[in-house]
Amino acid sequence: MESLHRITSRLTELEIKACFTEDLVESLNRLVARQQDQIDRLLREIVRLKDQGQAGDAPQRSLRDELPPHY
Repeated sequence: MESLHRITSRLTELEIKACFTEDLVESLNRLVARQQDQIDRLLREIVRLKDQGQAGDAPQRSLRDELPPHY
């Protein structure tokens, strides 16, 4: 009888661990999906900024031209 109780107890512990593991995997999947969405948005923004920079007819300016008057 003790053996049956021990097996039942171990089975219950394994079921609890499996539930926590499933929750963790779901949370991580949601996190990865959000991060991928953010990466995709950032890549689109980079492409947009590159296109905007290439489309502009303004000549390349040096950062030295941007110095405040007190330098």
